[in-house]
Amino acid sequence: METALPNSTLELYVDAQYASPYAMSVFVALHEKGLAFELLGVDLEKQAQHAPGFAATSLTQRVPTLIHDGFALSESTAITEYLDEVFPEPPIYPEDRQERARARQVQAWLRSDLLQLRTERPTEVVFRGPFDLPLSAVALEGARKLFAACEMLLAHGQPNLFGEWCIADTDLALMLNRLVMNGDAVPPLLVDYAKYQWQRASVQRWVALERPTN
Repeated sequence: METALPNSTLELYVDAQYASPYAMSVFVALHEKGLAFELLGVDLEKQAQHAPGFAATSLTQRVPTLIHDGFALSESTAITEYLDEVFPEPPIYPEDRQERARARQVQAWLRSDLLQLRTERPTEVVFRGPFDLPLSAVALEGARKLFAACEMLLAHGQPNLFGEWCIADTDLALMLNRLVMNGDAVPPLLVDYAKYQWQRASVQRWVALERPTN
């Protein structure tokens, strides 16, 4: 794996359970950039993100946190945008300004909305197995909102949001896969999109990580 700058060091702190969609997004971005990095787990179940050592490193006491040559940065979209500026090739955001803005909008939306859907279909569904409980009315409304937005974004019929792959494709596909992999009803177009994105090599590297069994 190549490094972009001589003597540059990168460390990525993620949840030790490898279930965070935001940690996955940064992990994928680093692999897409071809950057060598050290992967370090933080046990969120034991509240290790609040331990003095990590809290002194991560401004928001959250994962993911990236450390680049001593500079620590948390919050996933801040990290992926930083990576795209510091290591511009290959890009992980669209070159076109409006498409780049739309990609960032999609990322921000997935992190700030659809709370009940994210609660009832957490990413444990994807990495540990399906949940038996049906979606509540509020979560179903969130799913309808998600599907409507996705169908508008993918109306062009292409396999990626903006022609070439971008990091927002990974984030959106993971949101859809919370439902697809749980066996919930999802429009066929969106199932095909989510499955296509899931086969990307950088995504499969995250999927292949060995996870705790309990």
